[in-house]
Amino acid sequence: MSVNLLVLGAALAVAAALVHPRVARARLWRAALTPLASIIGSGFLVLGPVLDASYGVAAPLVMAGLCALAWAFGAAIRLNIAAIEAAGAQGGPPAARRLETLASWALAFAYVVSVAYYLNLFGAFAVRLTEVDDRHHARLVASAAFAVILAVGWLRGFGALERMEQIAVGLKLAVIAGLLAGLCAWLWRQAEAGALSADPPRIDPLHGAAVALGLIVTVQGFETSRYLGHAYDARTRIRSMRLAQGLATAIYVAYAALYALGFAPPEGPLRETAVIDAVRAAAPILPALLVAAALSAQFSAAIADAAGSGGLMHELTRGRIAPRHGYALLTAIGLALTWRANVFEIIAYASRAFALYYAIQALIAAEHARAAGVGRARIAGLWALAAIGAAAALFGAPVEGG
Repeated sequence: MSVNLLVLGAALAVAAALVHPRVARARLWRAALTPLASIIGSGFLVLGPVLDASYGVAAPLVMAGLCALAWAFGAAIRLNIAAIEAAGAQGGPPAARRLETLASWALAFAYVVSVAYYLNLFGAFAVRLTEVDDRHHARLVASAAFAVILAVGWLRGFGALERMEQIAVGLKLAVIAGLLAGLCAWLWRQAEAGALSADPPRIDPLHGAAVALGLIVTVQGFETSRYLGHAYDARTRIRSMRLAQGLATAIYVAYAALYALGFAPPEGPLRETAVIDAVRAAAPILPALLVAAALSAQFSAAIADAAGSGGLMHELTRGRIAPRHGYALLTAIGLALTWRANVFEIIAYASRAFALYYAIQALIAAEHARAAGVGRARIAGLWALAAIGAAAALFGAPVEGG
């Protein structure tokens, strides 16, 4: 009971802090909400068991590496934000403008795959605590969610549903605070009992690198700051992206460390909802809280990316593809992925799509740097970053799940 109270207390404390007027009205925090909401989705919940199963005690290092790679891609996008703001109506070098169009197409496709990722996790967590906890019923729930999104997007647009974002972010961060508090208490008990986990990696280094690259989508989302120019100036967007990525990194690495030390890697096939079974031992209240947060987070994230994909297709085709037709295409591809692939395979597909987008953004940053006369070492670093993104798009591998 005392651990449940600790979990609830931590969650309520963070919720109270987030609704405090000085925080809720702070311009920098409001600007950071969108990228933070995108970065810390329910992929956060999947990561604990996934990293533990593959990398054991090295999981925090792998997580730190993923976050460092995300920070490097974020730095390239921040350079582009500043360069585009400075260029004004000219838009920068011609090569950069052509690459921007290519990047937008890559992002539109990445959004299509990410919606499938979000809604398949939504389905998996929706049935997790029920009597029909199996992949077939999870896919039925995901398919129904696709139908809802298509119907709302086709008939009314997403304006009303998009207002869920701030509520979903607050709920998610509050539950994460409770989760981390519960894991800290569990780790303390395990340490007192001499039962800390220190399992070695179960995966060879080369395949481990490919699997890590296949998890990029779980730290994706910071790029949304690039597209908030209608609401915030470049300086605010750059600062808010740094804030969102910094907070997300601290949360992710702490979670990976607490989980890897507190729980032995799961035996048998890995499930996307494996975290539910593990945290039940830490605090009985956590499974219900995590399911509630997962459902809220995944549905709101799916709405945001569906709207973004439809809007990008409409803009890039100069109106030839209406947003509603974009939603229909998204639904068709999403349903095909839902019924032909498992969640871990969809995560890898989404990671590859976003890695391609990040590679193009790094190339754009290199063009802006070249036009600005930046040193060759900086330009070479951006080209190397683009190469890493291309390698992730080509070789990112799925986790083996059941």
